[in-house]
Amino acid sequence: MGKTPDREKKFVSQVSLLGHGTGAVRNLAGFRKPHHTVPDAVNAVTTAFLGKLCATELASEGEDFYQRAKEALGYKRADLALDITSPTAVLTAKDFTLEIAYALEREDPSGYRVSRTLHSLRSGELVELEEFDRLFAGTFSTIVFALAKGVKVEAVIDAVEARPAGDAMTVSYPSDCRQCTLAVEGVAAEVVCDGATLEMRFPRAGSPREMVTAFLAVRAAFALTKDRVLAGLL
Repeated sequence: MGKTPDREKKFVSQVSLLGHGTGAVRNLAGFRKPHHTVPDAVNAVTTAFLGKLCATELASEGEDFYQRAKEALGYKRADLALDITSPTAVLTAKDFTLEIAYALEREDPSGYRVSRTLHSLRSGELVELEEFDRLFAGTFSTIVFALAKGVKVEAVIDAVEARPAGDAMTVSYPSDCRQCTLAVEGVAAEVVCDGATLEMRFPRAGSPREMVTAFLAVRAAFALTKDRVLAGLL
């Protein structure tokens, strides 16, 4: 494989991959049914309580990723570190950072959400490595790109709506235009823009290579348009 262009290295370094899981608080290893009650609100006290309840699961998953990353990518002790401060764990490697975080569901605090965020990727070459792709296979369902200059959501909406009928790109949005959702023909994901970030939300979890490849296809679709708002979006 040839060297990754500087522009692509910068692009990949700005990308974050997100994955989520959910569960019931009462099913966490630290929950003792005779002594504990499930939270009915989200605040500092219940968040600290969750941190105690999920400590076992968090430590186990963090250690699992540490060991598998070390084996898959040939890391030595100085190449990666695991820091656990429940309800958060951070695996910092020389080529990437993985954060795992537990949080109570705001709409129903009896449940929790665990988020896995991969960011600070060294380069596009890392994503192409089979060992790296297998390490995180099936982990992520959303890819987020921070827009360097930001954009007005209304301008994005107007640009898409000005395109010819039957075009490969369509847009939907609420009345307050706080965000808009783009659909690109041939890409099985929603593309959500809120002015500060662009998110691709996939219908199923995938690997880093699958997600970045799809994101590059969307970026190419934007780059090919003659509209300067869309062409400059990424």
